[in-house]
Amino acid sequence: MTNLISWDDFEKVELRVGTIVEVMDFPEAKKPAYKVHVDFGELGIKISSAQITAHYTKEDLLGKQIVGVVNFPKKQIGKFMSEFLLTGFHDENGNVVITTTERNVPNGTKLC
Repeated sequence: MTNLISWDDFEKVELRVGTIVEVMDFPEAKKPAYKVHVDFGELGIKISSAQITAHYTKEDLLGKQIVGVVNFPKKQIGKFMSEFLLTGFHDENGNVVITTTERNVPNGTKLC
């Protein structure tokens, strides 16, 4: 069974929506990945590494709204500093399917 958390615990996680505005190859990554630049509205543009190359081309991702955790500490990935965690689910082959919104909402909106 999963450990239960309180509502206060949940509220500490800043799950925000943002729009992908730039995608770059990340050849230095150990596993295939992109560097994604996401506009989180009032929080600005944040950059992350994302292992999402199995299902998405760079062109597929541009303009797509995603859900990211924006209040983790920055994480060093090689020479790159990741500023947020792009969320998703593993499919039956272990590849990531990104978390998106059904309809567009303003960038920076917090998950409720």
